[in-house]
Amino acid sequence: MGLIDGHCEEKTNFSSLHWQDKITEPLIQHGKIFATETAESHGNNKGSIWVVLLSTFVAVCGSFEFGSCVGYSGPTQAGIRNDLGLSLSEYSVFGSILNIGAMIGALTSGHIADFIGRKGAMRISAVFCIAAWLAIYFSKGALSLDIGRFSMGYGIGILSYVVPVFIAEITPKNLRGGLTTVNQLMICIGTSVAFIVGTVVNWRTLALTGLIPCFILLLGLFFIPESPRWLAKIGKKEEFEVALRRLRGEDADIYQETAEIQDYIENLQDLPNPRIQDLFQMKYARSLIVGVGLMVFQQFGGINGFTFYASGIFVTAGFSSASVGTISWACIKIPITALGAILMDKSGRRPLLMISATGTCLGCFLTGISFYMKGHELLMEWVPILALSGILVYIGSFSIGMGAVPWIIMSEIFPINIKGTAGSLVTMVNWFGAWVVSYTFNYLMSWSSQGTFFLFAGVSAATVLFVAKIVPETKGRTLEEIQTTMNY
Repeated sequence: MGLIDGHCEEKTNFSSLHWQDKITEPLIQHGKIFATETAESHGNNKGSIWVVLLSTFVAVCGSFEFGSCVGYSGPTQAGIRNDLGLSLSEYSVFGSILNIGAMIGALTSGHIADFIGRKGAMRISAVFCIAAWLAIYFSKGALSLDIGRFSMGYGIGILSYVVPVFIAEITPKNLRGGLTTVNQLMICIGTSVAFIVGTVVNWRTLALTGLIPCFILLLGLFFIPESPRWLAKIGKKEEFEVALRRLRGEDADIYQETAEIQDYIENLQDLPNPRIQDLFQMKYARSLIVGVGLMVFQQFGGINGFTFYASGIFVTAGFSSASVGTISWACIKIPITALGAILMDKSGRRPLLMISATGTCLGCFLTGISFYMKGHELLMEWVPILALSGILVYIGSFSIGMGAVPWIIMSEIFPINIKGTAGSLVTMVNWFGAWVVSYTFNYLMSWSSQGTFFLFAGVSAATVLFVAKIVPETKGRTLEEIQTTMNY
């Protein structure tokens, strides 16, 4: 590992000297993300960066769709129940069945992405989401609603895997973290837009707005290249070189990057087709522990409890109305996620994860203290303020690291021969954790409101230790370098 790290540092220093006089302006100014090409680019010009940015934009339309699907149920509960005469339990099925569909989508996502490509998987996801929105729009009862919501879950289950993987495979290493984080940012924006638009239009109209990112995604896929690494994996050498050339620029020297990818792929050719049990070989143990572990800590830290029941938490804490808390929530989440994207390739993955988990631990602790004070009638005037502070600290801290970084690391650490199978497993674990927390949260709150948040604080504290001891730093390294040092 030391030799490889040293080699990377030597290449980067040479690149900096080589390009210092040639490039006088930043290659990118997008959301205050500035980057200068390094050794991996080998002569990328400005035009090639825009191909990467266009490809990323198209892919994250899927992320926006993801957020729209998740956020749809929030503002529509009263309207759907009144119009269709649904009971609370029927609406609860409608809301929760999304996670079931997403788990199944996650299980199949890797195989689909490996069989028909990253673009093909995104097309299938878009088709499922379009069918889902139409089923909901034309619904006359609970059954068609549930079928639509389940199909929606299946579509976003695939998207939750394939979008970060596609972005990681097309971007230069010095931009990979920041651009992959845009995935999480667009999920946040999609959720917020669905909530805001849902307060001014009815539930059927809101369903139609969910079609927009699907159509943009389907159209955009015609104008962007497929993942070069996937093309190399299936033996399409000419298409691989054409795709890499489009992404790196017509004047770029892609010889070294091409050779590195092809050599890596050739070393994997003699390996058998992976099965789920193959993931548990010792050589993949660290990657599997890191990938699954981060998803477990992300979900069992309580994010879906905070997200799905934020309004209830604010009211329980003593707010006369939840509007102050929910508006503050929306105002803080998007800019801090954007800040995380800016810092991703500057500070690295590990520091962001540890800062984020420390913050979520503090946020949970403050929220737990507020409920303890309320239960014992101590300083009651401070209880709502302390609860609001704790929740905002939690969501801000989660947004800067724990929201996006586990997905980025998941897309980086698995060798391409097992990436599909491993990615499916990791994504399924994430959705299963989301379902467990969202399903049990109200029961935990009935057991002990302060105990619930202290429990989440303990999980966040354990996350800091896990990252410090187990999770590697992947900033500034090619995918092949990361995977070689972790798995062989």
